[in-house]
Amino acid sequence: MAEKKYPEWFTTLKAKHKEFIEAVEDLGKAVRQAGPIDEKQSQLIQLAAAAAIRSEGAVHSHAKRALRAGATADEVYHAIMLLTSTIGFPNVSAALSWASDVVNLAQE
Repeated sequence: MAEKKYPEWFTTLKAKHKEFIEAVEDLGKAVRQAGPIDEKQSQLIQLAAAAAIRSEGAVHSHAKRALRAGATADEVYHAIMLLTSTIGFPNVSAALSWASDVVNLAQE
C-alpha cells in the first residue's frame, strides 16, 4: 500500500512532535473503534464538524477520508449542506468549495 500523502505542515509537525501527533492519532483511532458508527459515517460526522469550525484543512482531510471510506461525492456534499440552518449559507458555501477541491481531484 502506498504511503499516505499528508499536507506539508502536518508532515513538519509530525516530524517535530512525533509523540504528540501519534497520541492524537491513537486517540482518534480509539474513539472511532469505541462505538457502533462505521468509518464512512464517522468521517462524514467529522467533515460536518470541520465545516462548522471553518477549518479548510480539516474539511479537505475528512472529505478525502470519507471518500476513501466509501462515501460518494453526493454524500460528502449533503453532509455539509445539512448544516445550512445551523451554521449559515456563507459557511456552508465555503465548506462546499473546500470539499469540491478534494472531490474534483478524486474524479480526475
